[in-house]
Amino acid sequence: MFDFAGRYCGYPSPDAAIALQWNGDPVLLGPLAVLLFPVFRSERRGAALLCWAALTTAFVSPLCVLGSALFSARAVHHLLLIGVAAPAAAMAWRPTRAPLGPWSALLLSTLVLWGWHLPAAYDAALSNVLLYWIMQASLFATAWLFWAAVAAAPPAMAATSVAGGAAQMGMLGAILTFAPRPLYSSHLDTTLAFGMGPLADQQLAGLLMWTAGMIPYAAAAALLALGGWRRLSATGGMVA
Repeated sequence: MFDFAGRYCGYPSPDAAIALQWNGDPVLLGPLAVLLFPVFRSERRGAALLCWAALTTAFVSPLCVLGSALFSARAVHHLLLIGVAAPAAAMAWRPTRAPLGPWSALLLSTLVLWGWHLPAAYDAALSNVLLYWIMQASLFATAWLFWAAVAAAPPAMAATSVAGGAAQMGMLGAILTFAPRPLYSSHLDTTLAFGMGPLADQQLAGLLMWTAGMIPYAAAAALLALGGWRRLSATGGMVA
């Protein structure tokens, strides 16, 4: 029988600098190494490498163990997963046809993201390795569905779904920022060693979602606007 109890990556060791606490789990490092083959075979190698680098940073770097202690570090981890790795994967391995429309994909990814941020679900995932990986896989998969749908959608529909994605991310960040008390028991006694209380840690996580979490949506909006400009220029609708 496998024992899945406990936090993946464990807790930060007080006897070693956090920068030296990398995750050496061979069950993780093996698939990441194998992933390099499709990365270098991808026609969009830059996007594929960005996806691989984001996944490696999230799960192998000291961010992994830091996320066991700080909810703000966990927020950075999730933003790397859904805001960097997932859109990069959608660019690198874009399906010929998106499995879902952009609004259906937005609804699904929002339900999954918000569902895992319910205190009971989050605390359960952080205390069980199997649930932890279900959380990671579902966040990445539904974010990939969203970004793949955006890439395949007509410009107007893509733009409105990107705006919807930014709105839900900002709303979740606002809830975490202005909550009057800590919401997650997993971090009630793990933040003090880093010089902050659990409420301040939670507020920082909300602010990160509110600021850094907007960057992928802003980048997507800029690319859509640039594409629209080029189409207008190509059809003579814009004077050079």
